[in-house]
Amino acid sequence: MDKNKSNNSKKEKLKTILSILLILVLILAIIACFIFINKNNANKDEKELPYTELIKEISNKNVEKIEMTVGSTSAKITLKGMAEGEEKITIVPNTQVFMELIQEQALEGNEIELIQNQRSILSQIPSYFFSLLPTIIMVALFIMLFKMQGIGDKGEIYDETERKIKITFDDVAGLDEEKEELIEIVDFLKKPEKFIEMGAKIPKGVLLYGKPGTGKTLIAKAIAGEAGVPFISMSGSEFIEMFAGLGASRVRKLFEKARKMAPCIVFIDEIDAIGARRSGNSGAESENNQTLNQLLVEMDGFSSEETIIVLAATNRPEMLDKALLRPGRFDRQVTIPTPDLKGREAILAIHSKDKKLSENVTLKGIAEDTSGFTGAELANILNEAAIIATRNKHTVIEQEDLDEAVKKVTVGLEKHSRVISDKDKKLTAYHEAGHAIVSKFLPTQTDVKEVSIIPRGLAGGYTMYKNDEDKYYISKTEMEEKLIALLGGRAAEKLALDDISTGASNDIEVATQVARNMVTVYGMSDEIGPISLKNDNGELDYQMFGEEIEDKIGREVNKLINTAYRDAQTILTQNMDKLHEIAGVLLEKEKINEEEFKKFFNN
Repeated sequence: MDKNKSNNSKKEKLKTILSILLILVLILAIIACFIFINKNNANKDEKELPYTELIKEISNKNVEKIEMTVGSTSAKITLKGMAEGEEKITIVPNTQVFMELIQEQALEGNEIELIQNQRSILSQIPSYFFSLLPTIIMVALFIMLFKMQGIGDKGEIYDETERKIKITFDDVAGLDEEKEELIEIVDFLKKPEKFIEMGAKIPKGVLLYGKPGTGKTLIAKAIAGEAGVPFISMSGSEFIEMFAGLGASRVRKLFEKARKMAPCIVFIDEIDAIGARRSGNSGAESENNQTLNQLLVEMDGFSSEETIIVLAATNRPEMLDKALLRPGRFDRQVTIPTPDLKGREAILAIHSKDKKLSENVTLKGIAEDTSGFTGAELANILNEAAIIATRNKHTVIEQEDLDEAVKKVTVGLEKHSRVISDKDKKLTAYHEAGHAIVSKFLPTQTDVKEVSIIPRGLAGGYTMYKNDEDKYYISKTEMEEKLIALLGGRAAEKLALDDISTGASNDIEVATQVARNMVTVYGMSDEIGPISLKNDNGELDYQMFGEEIEDKIGREVNKLINTAYRDAQTILTQNMDKLHEIAGVLLEKEKINEEEFKKFFNN
């Protein structure tokens, strides 16, 4: 698979390089022609002898030699008294009349040396070239655009007979139920006759949707690997080009190729690029509509005997046209979720096979700290840990390397070199201590794992919490207490320093968004009631509820934020000694881990 992909990539690069070289050659040729023409014109201006002046010179017997080329109107004139090699050029309007004039002068005793040269093929090349230059440029541009637009075949083919690394369901972890759902597809591709005998119609298309990095493409390749059939892969964006009709043409060619290779799998990644809801018929929208219509026609054209399965992946299923999702096209829609605790541990085990892990490393511990992470993000964490271990000159990946990788991915790169004033350092210490203490006294909030005032990414400091469970539902109490925890930093600044800063801007932004969602999406407002203001497109729509609804939303959001801020201040006022103590230790040590934080409250 990698070899085929690499070869195709090299071919595409070679085509692009050749196209660029062709353009450069044409540009240089045009420049050279203009230089040649201008140079000749400049020389002609200096040497040119008007035809009327030439007639006068002939009459005055001042012309010594005339040299002409057959078929040309240009004549080289040598006047008497001119230096050797010096000559003038005259354009003769009528060659026959001019020759008769020379002959008459010879009869009258005015001897002029007349040389007539035969026209060579090489001398004709420039004129032919200039006459054909526009045609050459047009042909070259057409060839270049033909290659760049890819009117020919598109789509990468991965054949099981050529694949050195075979991807199967064993390479997919954390998606046990989804794999069971898709095993039927594998059975159909392997033994379609048993389904046909039973009178069953196997789904023509399966839509995989979920967050980026959850493994949609991987599971599609695993289906092909399990079935042992060719896998034709193409991105939705590859169908759309600047020329009208190319998208529909590519859809036809893709399915023609699939029918020749059946049984096979056609995989269209990011299908929302061509499968979005049809709208107007102007410009790019018209081209997208044509491409989508062709896709719908092709999927309708499958017969029950054709063992072709269309798999598609998208991050935004709500964008797709309803005609694409009806039975007979994409019959099944499989959600690929972010993995749970067990799934994350299994994914980490797969990606750690080629990594040197220390014996004290527990993948379960990493899985617990990465709630909500996708498979791609987990693989990235292990890769970052390997890089960090190499940089630290460790022989194996230690637990501290993995912890640092998690912090680097979630918070950002630690910046020890950043110069921070004592005032800013003190403000950050109280801010982070405020978050940690307020969270400690909120039952629904998770335990503090680490508090630091060392800058990471854009943050001046951070408070990390333990993610020891996967949450699928969040209660109103939990969201209210999350607001209190978010505003704990701002409350600490005000109480301890009697001042506030911009350091809490992100906390306030997140808190405002949470409060707004509580009111407008989750129906957690007593005044507005259990309604959602989201429309079919996922946007907030106030029109059906009247103009007063916006004022009510503002009042409710303001009420939630102000209540949370007062509660945060109350908790900190009751624990001012802990606030000063923890802030002081942070100023001294810069970091406090979970065990050290708990000791402040064990007295």
